[in-house]
Amino acid sequence: MVNPMHPTRFAAAALGALLISSAAAFAQVAADPANPNEALPEAMTPAPYGETITIETAKKVAAGAIAEAKKRNWNGLCVAIVGPSGDLVYFEKQDNCQYASIGISQHKARTAARYRRPTLVFERLISKGAHFNYLATLDDVIASRGGNPLLVGGKVVGAIGVSGGTGTQDDVVSTAGVAALN
Repeated sequence: MVNPMHPTRFAAAALGALLISSAAAFAQVAADPANPNEALPEAMTPAPYGETITIETAKKVAAGAIAEAKKRNWNGLCVAIVGPSGDLVYFEKQDNCQYASIGISQHKARTAARYRRPTLVFERLISKGAHFNYLATLDDVIASRGGNPLLVGGKVVGAIGVSGGTGTQDDVVSTAGVAALN
């Protein structure tokens, strides 16, 4: 006669019960209508990446940014231009730029290039509350205005990042750099 509680049968039964009961833990969680991240967009068409911005073009972008800062009598900004991968192509700083802004300007440019959107987008989304707290966990994100993608022919060829002033000053100068590209 076979013992119904043989250790092998008992282990198999226990494993089966565990798998059946744990399936509920992997069931889909119902959508939260209050969470804007739950909505499914109709399309997803981000700008594609293009060839890396040249040094000559990067200098032109930086010159436009620095010209805007000088026009407004702002002395203390750092300007970083990166390629689409976020790697530094060109960097320029005003004489009165704080040391922290050297890295911050590069971080803003890197985020704008890699995520193909202005850093202002991250700043605004995080300020909307708990549904956007996940943004702080994304790799290499900085949620501070002043970083903007650079597009040529609809493709991201790089980005500009500016730091050293207020967020609004950084963004005004960064936007002037974008305008100098065209």
